[in-house]
Amino acid sequence: MSVELAGLTLASPVLVASGCGGTGRELVSYVDLRRLGAFVTRSITLDPRAGGPMPRIVETPAGLVNAIGFHNSGLEHFLATELPWLMQQGARVIVSIAGATMGEYAELARRLGTAPGVAALEVNLSAPDAGGGGVFDAREPFQAGGVVSAVRRDLPRDIPVLAKIRSDVVRVVEAARTVVEAGAAAVVVGNALAASMPDGRPGGLSGPALRPVALRCVAEVHAALPTAQIVASGGVGAPTDVRAFLDAGATAIQVGTSLLHDPTTATRLIDALEGTR
Repeated sequence: MSVELAGLTLASPVLVASGCGGTGRELVSYVDLRRLGAFVTRSITLDPRAGGPMPRIVETPAGLVNAIGFHNSGLEHFLATELPWLMQQGARVIVSIAGATMGEYAELARRLGTAPGVAALEVNLSAPDAGGGGVFDAREPFQAGGVVSAVRRDLPRDIPVLAKIRSDVVRVVEAARTVVEAGAAAVVVGNALAASMPDGRPGGLSGPALRPVALRCVAEVHAALPTAQIVASGGVGAPTDVRAFLDAGATAIQVGTSLLHDPTTATRLIDALEGTR
């Protein structure tokens, strides 16, 4: 069950996707956090963010559309309360970060790089409405590479960087190659796709509708960059989904939207994988 990812030995190839496990407290009744490959935090920003107006999540026939607005309590609160609690639970913690500028990304890396309990950073480069959400819009591969370089420069060498890029079939290989060359130890392929809330607000579509697109993107990246490590994210909800992504070239997967429908999903996936060893 254990896998090697970005120099880390993980207990399982099943990770919780950023933002879909809350602070961890919301999920701990449904999964032993120690059994996860890692718990990826919601995207942390330097300063607290109140998030977007309600409603923030609406159901569609193919999944969910969300407009969360990077709701989080900021770096200081995360370091003081959320990270210590996750450590007490025995979770392997990967901190997702988002910034309005490359300087903010670098500052987050500098501060988090010396915090006990941080196993890796996941650099969020694929928000479906980055501009509207007030974070750096890394829609071009060279911009994503610049952010990764800034993060890598201010981060201790033993803390790996995971770069989370868009499920853009046309440019996913270019983006993956650029962030790997900039210093990313692994590429997270898949985030919500740009969509609209029912009232017209920009949002992101996640869930089963993304799975075929994310699967194609993983296969494209693996074919072009066979030595690059890939974490697949997008519509994972069943053991067959996990196996499909692993067969396509992923080292690990992230489960996200499925947890909002059934918070026991991660436990079920881990149990199923253990049963096939």
